[in-house]
Amino acid sequence: SEFQHYSVMLNECIEGLAIRKDGLYVDCTAGGGGHSLAIASRLDPTLGGRLIAIDQDPDAIEAAGKRLAPVSDAVTLVRSNFFAIREVLSEHAPGRQPSGVLIDLGISSYQIDTPERGFSYMHDAPLDMRMDPSSPISAQDLIDTLSEQELTRILFEYGEERFAPRIARAIVARRDSDPVTTTLQLAELTRSCIPKGSVERGSHPAKRTFQALRIAVNHELDITPPTVKALTDHLAPGGRLVILTFHSLEDRLVKQAIAAEAKGCTCPSDFPICVCGKKPRLKAVSRKPLLPSAEELRENPRSHSAKLRIAERL
Repeated sequence: SEFQHYSVMLNECIEGLAIRKDGLYVDCTAGGGGHSLAIASRLDPTLGGRLIAIDQDPDAIEAAGKRLAPVSDAVTLVRSNFFAIREVLSEHAPGRQPSGVLIDLGISSYQIDTPERGFSYMHDAPLDMRMDPSSPISAQDLIDTLSEQELTRILFEYGEERFAPRIARAIVARRDSDPVTTTLQLAELTRSCIPKGSVERGSHPAKRTFQALRIAVNHELDITPPTVKALTDHLAPGGRLVILTFHSLEDRLVKQAIAAEAKGCTCPSDFPICVCGKKPRLKAVSRKPLLPSAEELRENPRSHSAKLRIAERL
């Protein structure tokens, strides 16, 4: 399958980055290279303009390399997780501070639509769900080894699945006699655990379960807050942090992480003066997240859950 990824809220992301042609920019989730191409096309490498494009998926790096070939003199491609942003910047842009950083936390259409990656409940495939195929733990490992209590926690916290106890109980009950080993088996088991009429119209009963396992496999929520802090450490004054999220858990974490950097002082409210010495480091560019336009939703219905938050380094 060819790597494809609709560049969600492309115009809003580019506008939010406020790109300068001599600046250093980072696309933490290069995907198919759509956002990266739009950024790099606005840079002048003779003036120092450069984009560092990061992705942990080797298929994404290969696809982005092809798409970015016309602007390759302004791009450095790095296979890594954006959690390692400190190391990436130290190696590839020593002494420089980014003028803007973009993180698209969504899963690509390629990953969803390539059955063997195991992300989709619409195709029969092994239960994988690793964004980085070299990662040691797959969804199958979680299904096979986690306790009923831990599976329940993951499904409830990461998928906001109210029938998590039923689903976890059914998974564990089948392990010895008829273990769940494929995406369609898991989708059917999930369907059998959810009462008819309890699924939102137009939604699949396995959607929340698959989301929860994907988040757990890839540690998606664990790395978001520390990454926002690390990026804030490195951003140049006036630099922009632009983050796309695709479900409420992600958006809440991003909102809280930005708010923490915007607050500064962490002293108790009853202290007469600040003794911690912490100063605000970010300011939110808009109070509420930006949402996809009606035109974009017609072109790409998968954008419907996207939210874009923009913050600026003080």
